[in-house]
Amino acid sequence: MEDLSRRNFLKGAGVAAGAAASGAALMSLTGCEVTEEGSKYPLVFPESEGYLLVDHIKCCGCLTCMLACSMAHYGVADLSLSRIQIVQSSFDVFPNDIRQYQCRQCEFPVCVMACPSGACHIDEEHGNVRVIDDELCTGCGTCIQACPQQPHRTVWNSKTEKSSKCDLCINTPYLEAEGGPGGTQACVATCPMYAIVFTDEMPDQRGDAGYDLNLRTENAESRDIVEDPEFVDEDYPF
Repeated sequence: MEDLSRRNFLKGAGVAAGAAASGAALMSLTGCEVTEEGSKYPLVFPESEGYLLVDHIKCCGCLTCMLACSMAHYGVADLSLSRIQIVQSSFDVFPNDIRQYQCRQCEFPVCVMACPSGACHIDEEHGNVRVIDDELCTGCGTCIQACPQQPHRTVWNSKTEKSSKCDLCINTPYLEAEGGPGGTQACVATCPMYAIVFTDEMPDQRGDAGYDLNLRTENAESRDIVEDPEFVDEDYPF
């Protein structure tokens, strides 16, 4: 764990240095300026108190989570407004033909560091979740370009012409439940395959593998994050 923490720290230092070095590029894109003092961001950010994990083998690609995300945030069932991305490939075979991607709530949030308006920020009042304030967002797209993940986890809202991202449902006016860490996430609550779960423990940050969890039968039973008995129902053989 010590070596991993050291690697993560060095990685964060590299990200911060890269963000400072890219000031000219950001200025050309957004008009923002980098001060003489350099980057205003720390090397260590407060950890998010929540993360979404997915069992890609259990995911059947039904898109229920995407529709639930759209409904919870915007009150309409529109796949283009979802902050979750289901990618289905006709050129792969099971279990690699369907993958689900959502914001990883990164330990070192490059999107936050790159945002020139402060719209993309850490919400300290709601469990340090990495969020985008729609009112502050200028639609410059810098956060999308800055996201190092593929596909990018910050997504474009074509209706508002602004960026958006998973906020663990802390701001879901159409969800009749309190969201955020310790609350309800629309995708978790509606997934018919029970393929998505919430955890307050930071996953391994080295790639998406840390966010891919085996939630099938006996393996799920041993995980503290699994609370719904239907995960381990003997009549539910997934």
